[in-house]
Amino acid sequence: MKEIMFSLNSVWLVLGAVLVILMQGGFILLEAGSTRMKNAGHIAGKTVFTFGMASIVFWAVGYGFIFGNSGNFFVGLSDFFYSGKQAEGMNYSTSAYFLFQLAFAGISLTIAFGGFAERAKLTAYVVFSILFSAIVYPIIAHWIWGGGWLAEHGKQDFAGSTVVHLTGAAASLAATILLKPRIGKFNKNGTVNNIYGHNQVFTALGVLVLWVGWFGFNAGSTFVVDDGFFGFVALNTNLAAGAGAIAALIISWMVLGKSDITTILNGALAGLVAITASCAFVETWAAVVIGFVAGILVFYSVKLFDKLKIDDPIFALSVHGAAGIWGTLSNGLFATKELAAVGKPGLFYGGGFHQLGVQAMGVAVCGLFAFVVSFAILYVMKKVMNGLRVTEEEEIIGLDVSEHGSYGYPEAFMKEEQRKEEQKEEQSRLAN
Repeated sequence: MKEIMFSLNSVWLVLGAVLVILMQGGFILLEAGSTRMKNAGHIAGKTVFTFGMASIVFWAVGYGFIFGNSGNFFVGLSDFFYSGKQAEGMNYSTSAYFLFQLAFAGISLTIAFGGFAERAKLTAYVVFSILFSAIVYPIIAHWIWGGGWLAEHGKQDFAGSTVVHLTGAAASLAATILLKPRIGKFNKNGTVNNIYGHNQVFTALGVLVLWVGWFGFNAGSTFVVDDGFFGFVALNTNLAAGAGAIAALIISWMVLGKSDITTILNGALAGLVAITASCAFVETWAAVVIGFVAGILVFYSVKLFDKLKIDDPIFALSVHGAAGIWGTLSNGLFATKELAAVGKPGLFYGGGFHQLGVQAMGVAVCGLFAFVVSFAILYVMKKVMNGLRVTEEEEIIGLDVSEHGSYGYPEAFMKEEQRKEEQKEEQSRLAN
């Protein structure tokens, strides 16, 4: 029986890892659909390449910095160039566990790249993917999941509202500040121009792929199947996503007079991000509340960043940052005595303000660390690499051509170029 459960748990972990890796496809659709056609091929290609880069870096040093056995309160110091050797006493394959953790690191990096969209050089993606995967993400993950100092304080973050989402969002904020807004996003008088994505169907499909992948993200974080608890985690995950979408629809309808599609999609994602920290620690009614609040929060967060003139093309700061903060803090309110496997119950379950304080401390320290270190890395890169951003001309023609020499939608652009040539010929003929 023990051997059977070992095999089942290992299959469950690999399945979870596969679902999380497939979320990269969701991000490709989401980011490409939310931006302009001239950058679609670039977005797809760099997402695949940087995940590959992150995989190698995580194998070489990232995993060891998080889970190294000779580690300390700050960082792990062993298991570099992970060999895949089975650890003793584990009831699942440690290679499967490694793959699962690698998938999480890749998602955090992809979130960070939201702040690069439509204006960063390909070389900036390459270098930052190495440094983020080697330094920024592993240290924060060690603090919470690898036995570091926040784990010792009882920080609750079941599947990564802080570790994955807030870390990625903080890095994204550093990037968008240094890169500055896209051409045409803000006017001199402070007004905002909406730069619409080229395919809302892609965006919606991307959200749905992410929604499904999130069952690997959250339910997979149980690591085992023998007690069936993963089903409860999956239920909370789905309830929060649904509540987030509904709340976003309501608030956009009330404020804008229309049920804005982009807001609804962001609301669903915000609900998923928010419940990620608490999906195993709260009751079902609380999951609905957490998701609903996240759906409202993301709507106003987007408006705030526009007001601050921070250009966030795919809303990473609002969906993963603001909702990640709320989701982490919600443990301090709703975590129950029966479900909280780490830390203490939340305020509404007799735990007082202790757990809320621990959660707030984790948010502040991890968010600040990820932002400051990412900003420092990107600032040095900017000086050494002669800038992070493509030229104005390259940005206008699009990164598909300027960075890769080909179109993501070749037929559409070639027809447009043909039309322009025919127009020039006609003008020349008339002039003669």
